[in-house]
Amino acid sequence: MADFGNKLKKAFGFGDDYDYDDEYEYTEDEAFQTTEVEPVTTTRAQKAAPSVRHKDNGSVLSIQTKASMVITIHEPLSYDESPKIVDDLKEHKAVVLNFEQLDLDVKREIFDFVNGALYAIEGKIQKVNKDIFILAPANIAIDGLKEELQNSGIFPW
Repeated sequence: MADFGNKLKKAFGFGDDYDYDDEYEYTEDEAFQTTEVEPVTTTRAQKAAPSVRHKDNGSVLSIQTKASMVITIHEPLSYDESPKIVDDLKEHKAVVLNFEQLDLDVKREIFDFVNGALYAIEGKIQKVNKDIFILAPANIAIDGLKEELQNSGIFPW
Protein backbone atom coordinates (compact mmCIF):
# COMPACT_ATOMS: atom_id res chain seq x y z
CA MET A 1 0.00 0.00 0.00
CA ALA A 2 2.85 2.39 0.80
CA ASP A 3 4.35 1.59 -2.59
CA PHE A 4 1.14 2.79 -4.28
CA GLY A 5 1.26 6.05 -2.26
CA ASN A 6 4.88 6.68 -3.28
CA LYS A 7 4.03 6.09 -6.94
CA LEU A 8 1.11 8.49 -6.67
CA LYS A 9 3.29 11.17 -5.04
CA LYS A 10 5.93 10.70 -7.71
CA ALA A 11 3.32 10.99 -10.49
CA PHE A 12 2.14 14.34 -9.16
CA GLY A 13 5.65 15.60 -8.52
CA PHE A 14 5.59 15.32 -4.72
CA GLY A 15 7.81 12.28 -4.42
CA ASP A 16 11.26 12.26 -2.86
CA ASP A 17 13.71 12.80 -5.69
CA TYR A 18 17.26 13.22 -4.52
CA ASP A 19 18.90 12.72 -7.91
CA TYR A 20 19.32 16.42 -8.55
CA ASP A 21 21.27 17.15 -5.36
CA ASP A 22 24.59 15.88 -6.74
CA GLU A 23 24.50 18.06 -9.82
CA TYR A 24 24.62 21.42 -8.04
CA GLU A 25 27.24 21.11 -5.37
CA TYR A 26 29.09 24.27 -4.50
CA THR A 27 32.49 24.35 -2.92
CA GLU A 28 33.39 26.73 -0.19
CA ASP A 29 36.23 28.11 -2.30
CA GLU A 30 33.83 29.71 -4.74
CA ALA A 31 33.29 33.32 -3.83
CA PHE A 32 30.32 35.38 -4.81
CA GLN A 33 31.22 38.60 -6.51
CA THR A 34 29.46 41.68 -5.25
CA THR A 35 29.36 44.90 -7.14
CA GLU A 36 28.04 48.19 -5.95
CA VAL A 37 25.31 49.66 -8.07
CA GLU A 38 24.53 53.34 -8.01
CA PRO A 39 20.89 54.30 -8.39
CA VAL A 40 20.03 55.95 -11.67
CA THR A 41 17.53 58.77 -11.67
CA THR A 42 15.73 59.75 -14.80
CA THR A 43 13.48 62.66 -15.50
CA ARG A 44 10.59 62.70 -17.89
CA ALA A 45 9.97 65.62 -20.13
CA GLN A 46 6.90 67.38 -18.82
CA LYS A 47 4.92 70.36 -19.90
CA ALA A 48 5.74 73.37 -17.82
CA ALA A 49 3.04 73.75 -15.20
CA PRO A 50 1.90 76.95 -13.55
CA SER A 51 2.21 77.60 -9.86
CA VAL A 52 0.91 74.68 -7.82
CA ARG A 53 -0.12 74.52 -4.19
CA HIS A 54 -0.36 71.01 -2.79
CA LYS A 55 -1.73 70.31 0.66
CA ASP A 56 -0.43 67.15 2.27
CA ASN A 57 -0.79 66.45 5.98
CA GLY A 58 -1.37 70.10 6.77
CA SER A 59 1.75 71.38 5.04
CA VAL A 60 1.62 73.59 1.96
CA LEU A 61 4.14 73.11 -0.81
CA SER A 62 4.51 75.88 -3.38
CA ILE A 63 6.14 75.11 -6.69
CA GLN A 64 6.95 78.02 -8.97
CA THR A 65 7.72 77.54 -12.66
CA LYS A 66 8.49 79.88 -15.51
CA ALA A 67 5.37 78.97 -17.49
CA SER A 68 2.63 81.53 -17.67
CA MET A 69 -0.80 80.44 -16.54
CA VAL A 70 -3.42 80.31 -19.25
CA ILE A 71 -7.06 81.01 -18.47
CA THR A 72 -9.64 80.45 -21.17
CA ILE A 73 -13.15 81.88 -21.16
CA HIS A 74 -15.95 79.80 -22.63
CA GLU A 75 -19.45 81.04 -23.31
CA PRO A 76 -21.01 77.94 -24.89
CA LEU A 77 -24.13 78.28 -26.98
CA SER A 78 -24.81 74.54 -27.37
CA TYR A 79 -23.92 71.17 -25.89
CA ASP A 80 -21.59 70.52 -28.85
CA GLU A 81 -19.05 72.95 -27.38
CA SER A 82 -18.58 70.84 -24.23
CA PRO A 83 -15.62 68.78 -25.55
CA LYS A 84 -13.71 72.00 -26.31
CA ILE A 85 -14.02 73.00 -22.65
CA VAL A 86 -12.76 69.60 -21.51
CA ASP A 87 -9.88 69.73 -24.00
CA ASP A 88 -8.68 72.98 -22.41
CA LEU A 89 -8.83 71.36 -18.97
CA LYS A 90 -6.86 68.37 -20.24
CA GLU A 91 -4.21 70.80 -21.51
CA HIS A 92 -3.87 72.08 -17.91
CA LYS A 93 -5.60 75.39 -18.58
CA ALA A 94 -7.98 77.05 -16.14
CA VAL A 95 -11.41 77.76 -17.58
CA VAL A 96 -14.00 80.42 -16.80
CA LEU A 97 -17.37 79.04 -17.85
CA ASN A 98 -20.18 81.52 -18.52
CA PHE A 99 -23.70 80.06 -18.80
CA GLU A 100 -25.59 83.38 -18.90
CA GLN A 101 -26.84 82.96 -22.49
CA LEU A 102 -28.16 79.38 -22.15
CA ASP A 103 -31.47 77.73 -21.33
CA LEU A 104 -31.66 75.71 -18.13
CA ASP A 105 -31.70 72.31 -19.87
CA VAL A 106 -28.62 73.04 -21.97
CA LYS A 107 -26.82 74.49 -18.92
CA ARG A 108 -27.50 71.30 -17.00
CA GLU A 109 -26.26 69.05 -19.84
CA ILE A 110 -23.03 71.00 -20.30
CA PHE A 111 -22.48 71.25 -16.56
CA ASP A 112 -22.93 67.49 -16.12
CA PHE A 113 -20.53 66.73 -18.98
CA VAL A 114 -17.85 69.12 -17.72
CA ASN A 115 -18.30 68.08 -14.10
CA GLY A 116 -17.77 64.42 -15.05
CA ALA A 117 -14.59 65.35 -16.88
CA LEU A 118 -13.39 67.37 -13.88
CA TYR A 119 -13.90 64.34 -11.66
CA ALA A 120 -11.96 62.15 -14.09
CA ILE A 121 -8.95 64.49 -14.18
CA GLU A 122 -9.24 65.28 -10.44
CA GLY A 123 -10.00 68.92 -11.17
CA LYS A 124 -11.84 71.50 -9.10
CA ILE A 125 -14.79 73.79 -9.63
CA GLN A 126 -15.68 77.06 -7.90
CA LYS A 127 -18.95 78.90 -8.35
CA VAL A 128 -18.49 82.64 -8.87
CA ASN A 129 -22.17 83.51 -9.28
CA LYS A 130 -25.36 81.90 -10.54
CA ASP A 131 -24.13 81.30 -14.09
CA ILE A 132 -20.32 81.68 -13.93
CA PHE A 133 -17.92 78.98 -12.74
CA ILE A 134 -14.14 78.66 -12.51
CA LEU A 135 -12.83 75.23 -13.51
CA ALA A 136 -9.29 74.17 -12.74
CA PRO A 137 -7.33 71.00 -13.53
CA ALA A 138 -5.47 69.17 -10.77
CA ASN A 139 -2.27 71.19 -11.26
CA ILE A 140 -3.96 74.53 -10.48
CA ALA A 141 -5.28 75.50 -7.06
CA ILE A 142 -8.33 77.70 -6.59
CA ASP A 143 -7.65 79.81 -3.53
CA GLY A 144 -10.08 82.05 -1.74
CA LEU A 145 -13.69 81.81 -0.85
CA LYS A 146 -16.44 83.77 -2.51
CA GLU A 147 -16.84 85.90 0.62
CA GLU A 148 -13.14 86.80 0.57
CA LEU A 149 -13.39 87.87 -3.07
CA GLN A 150 -16.46 89.99 -2.35
CA ASN A 151 -14.85 91.62 0.67
CA SER A 152 -11.75 92.51 -1.31
CA GLY A 153 -13.88 94.26 -3.94
CA ILE A 154 -12.56 92.14 -6.81
CA PHE A 155 -15.93 90.53 -7.56
CA PRO A 156 -18.71 92.73 -6.16
CA TRP A 157 -21.56 90.38 -7.05
